[in-house]
Amino acid sequence: MEDIWKRKGKEKVLDYKVVEHVPYLSFPILEETGVVKQGFSTKMGGVSQGKFATMNFTFTRGDNPDHVMENYRRMGEALGVDVEKMVLSYQTHTTNVRVVTEEDAGKGVVKERDYKDVDGLITDVPGITLVTFYADCVPLYFLDPVHKAVGLSHSGWRGTVKRMGAVTVRKMEEEYGGRAEDMIACIGPSICKECYEVGSDVAEEFMRGFDRRYWGEILGRKGNGKYLLDLWRANEIVLLEAGVRRENIQVTDICTHCNPDYLFSHRTSGNERGNLAGFLGVK
Repeated sequence: MEDIWKRKGKEKVLDYKVVEHVPYLSFPILEETGVVKQGFSTKMGGVSQGKFATMNFTFTRGDNPDHVMENYRRMGEALGVDVEKMVLSYQTHTTNVRVVTEEDAGKGVVKERDYKDVDGLITDVPGITLVTFYADCVPLYFLDPVHKAVGLSHSGWRGTVKRMGAVTVRKMEEEYGGRAEDMIACIGPSICKECYEVGSDVAEEFMRGFDRRYWGEILGRKGNGKYLLDLWRANEIVLLEAGVRRENIQVTDICTHCNPDYLFSHRTSGNERGNLAGFLGVK
């Protein structure tokens, strides 16, 4: 299959798959365990129109809800998961992580959510699929293969500086008895350092939040109070400091802003867009 992506680095990290005419991205390191079903959506393969074209997963931006539901149905079919057992986050750039149980099945898709301010989801219930949303922010995928538990968290710059990755790891350890060193963690498609310009206010947050020895790795000074911020490296540092082993961390090679034909990007389109989604569940 032709590789359509503008990738970062020399090694291909993510696989590009098309199943039932639905393209999505997949992490081999997770796929090879045989424990999970997982994927990250693209803009392609759905039925949404206009600025939402075509595979939009948000109900809150004005898209036709019937189109959004059909997109969920198509992605569910491609991944081999039950739409009525998907559970959606309610993202507001927090570090709140919800423990998802059987009773949550369908919340956000076929049932109303009875929670809000939830940027991370964890579960050990087979058949439940966690769903979180993106358009430049960082998806964090977690698998504890020993206890067959998963986590999926949204980490923008606010979540990253507040260590959403570490919060998710700790929550999984508390709930399922796992250990960080056994976990596999993936940093998903999101905006790369070359594309992510921030002001001095954001840069200063990272200088306060990260040890000085990392400043040169995560921040590039542009002048005039502007910096380039590396969310990929920052999240990798967070995961390493949380105890995840380096060989168990996979960092994306695909930038949302560098691939505007295939991925929604807030930096590219502002609010005139749909949302991508990450999907992860225990088989």
